[in-house]
Amino acid sequence: MVVRIVIDILLALGVFFTAVGVIGVNRMPDVFGRLQASTCIATLGTICAMLAAVIHTAVNGGESVAYVKLGLILLLVLLTNPASNHALCKAAYKMGIRPKKELVVDDYKEDDLQ
Repeated sequence: MVVRIVIDILLALGVFFTAVGVIGVNRMPDVFGRLQASTCIATLGTICAMLAAVIHTAVNGGESVAYVKLGLILLLVLLTNPASNHALCKAAYKMGIRPKKELVVDDYKEDDLQ
């Protein structure tokens, strides 16, 4: 019973982060904010769902292959989502797209000077 509640909470958190990310994608004023919100969807929503799947597999006596697959998915999500978000932001900046507000520190401009 308690395990089922934990699984439900993790799934609800995944849905919550996904919903907040979707709202963020629609409400953010520029590309950089939208990319940040979409990374929230992919990273936090997926992590919560995968953790719920790991617990569900453990409770129902799943095979060890399932743990390996879920672990690889979690690892790939954690490694690729932030890196791809950074690459997309840097590409947008290099194409001339700028944030709505002036940047306090412009690290991308400093990268272009080197």
